[in-house]
Amino acid sequence: MPTPIPFKLTGPYIELVQLLKASGVCSTGGQAKVAVTEGQVKVDGEVETRKGRKVRIGQKVEIDGQMIVIESPE
Repeated sequence: MPTPIPFKLTGPYIELVQLLKASGVCSTGGQAKVAVTEGQVKVDGEVETRKGRKVRIGQKVEIDGQMIVIESPE
């Protein structure tokens, strides 16, 4: 099981592509878009191909054996 990467969410949501770039999992927005389009990303265990998918506190995003856990800012 990979070590989860915590991501503090300051707003109500973040779009999936923005999250992948902001968390450092993908180095560019273009790389993040390709990963999502090719079905390499899962949100809460389900493959997600929508680049604009809204990710909220409590959700988990998986890509390339890494897991990003969305947390509240406090």
